[in-house]
This record gives sequence, C-alpha cells and structure tokens, in this order.
Amino acid sequence: MGFLAATDAPRPGEVWLVGAGPGDPDLLTLRAASALRHADLVLHDALPGRGVLRLVRPGATIVAVGKRKAVQATPQSAIIARMVAGARAQQRVVRLKGGDPFLFGRGGEEAAALTEAGIPWRVVPGVTAGTAAPAAAGIPVTHRGVASAVTFVTGHDETGQLPSSVDWEALARSGATIVAFMALTALDAIAVRLLAAEMPPDTPVSIVSQASLPEESALATTLGACTLAARRAGVPTPALVVIGQVAAMSAVLAGAAPAATPRRRDAVAR
Repeated sequence: MGFLAATDAPRPGEVWLVGAGPGDPDLLTLRAASALRHADLVLHDALPGRGVLRLVRPGATIVAVGKRKAVQATPQSAIIARMVAGARAQQRVVRLKGGDPFLFGRGGEEAAALTEAGIPWRVVPGVTAGTAAPAAAGIPVTHRGVASAVTFVTGHDETGQLPSSVDWEALARSGATIVAFMALTALDAIAVRLLAAEMPPDTPVSIVSQASLPEESALATTLGACTLAARRAGVPTPALVVIGQVAAMSAVLAGAAPAATPRRRDAVAR
C-alpha cells in the first residue's frame, strides 16, 4: 500500500496528507481544495487558517489535532490511530497540515504508519512557509551574487531543544541563506551558535510572522540584535526567521516593486 494514482479527491478508505500552505486559502493547490470539498474526516493541525477550513464540505467531521509549543498537544500516536480508524471505516480522510506535509510536518512519520497499517495514502504538496514567508516580506531566499544556496532548519527537535544534529558552525561559514522554522523561542541560542562561528553580528535577519494572513508582519534586524528586537516587538507566532544577506533585499527591492499589499506592522530594529 502507499502512493495512489493521481485523482482530485480521496476515495473511501484512503488518507490524503494535504499541505495547506502558509495560511491564505488562495495559496492552496487546486487538488488540496478539491480534497477538502470531498473529505468525510479532516484532521487539521494548528496552522491552517480559518479561511482554509471553510472549504470543508458541510457535514464533514473536522477535528483539531494541532501541536503548539507550551500547549497540551494531541499525541502523534492518537493522530495516527484516528487516521487509520477513519480509513478502515471507509471514510475519505484528509490530514491537513500547514505548509508542506514533508517539510517539518511529520508527514513522513504518518505515511510510514499508514503503510504499516495497510492504508492507501497520498501526499498533496503545499506551498511551504520556507519560501512563502520570505516572499511575503519581499525577500528572495536566493539571489544571484548574494546567496546561491538556502538551508531549511528547525529551531527545536522532538525534545524541544535546539537540534544537536545541525552543524551551526558549517552553516555560518556556508554563505547560504538560513531559513529557521519554529525558531522564535530558540532565537537566542541560534544567534549565539552562529556568532560563535564568526558570522558577523551585522548579518541581516528578518522575522516574518503570520505570513500571508491579514496579521502578517515583518521585523528587520541583525544577528547581533535579533533576540532583543524580537522580545521588544512582541513578535507573535507562527514566525519564521530568515538569516543572511538576502534578508536585506526587502528594502532594496521595495524601491523597484509595484505597490505592496499593506501589512499591519513593518518594523526595523537595529
């Protein structure tokens, strides 16, 4: 069991792992929207916006199974059990995840569990916040002559700590753009590691919060000042941190760009 043939919606007894994108329902793929309109059971995490959930057909069961730091979370085992039970009851199941299911979304774990249980599944890729959030702030994660590579990294592992498997010193030397997910509470530790590896303290940093939603904001700062700047600004979550020279491109491109969609707050902290 496993991958399904391409169709527009799940069939009874199937589970689709669907990427909801960064939050704006206009950024859903057509296949994701179709899956929501046909699903019998939707298990969604904490990130998809209300506008996305409005696409679920009337009569479908919607269950919040999200995880948020410092908030009681639904155990992963319970989420998997609910998916398997729904599929075995011949429901059309959608597991709705923020961004893309296979990028820091535990989609691989869930797909493996479904395969073990003999449940057919399919992944519907989503627009990841790793590119959508910087783009919303006017930041290209790569730019010729500025950054020729980008690294996506998580700010905490399954224990809630800074991942020990990440070579922060190598990242500091690489010259690549660093895009850090779920990194706001770990920002001080990340900055310390990068500064210790001799990344310059004036390296541009942008903290993009609630990207693509009406509450979207972007805080422009530097590696040496980012922790204090974020604390003073009271940056809300979810937020994504962009570290590298491209983070300064927002101001450069703004002068040549058409009128931008207004944000609630754009701030600069040095």
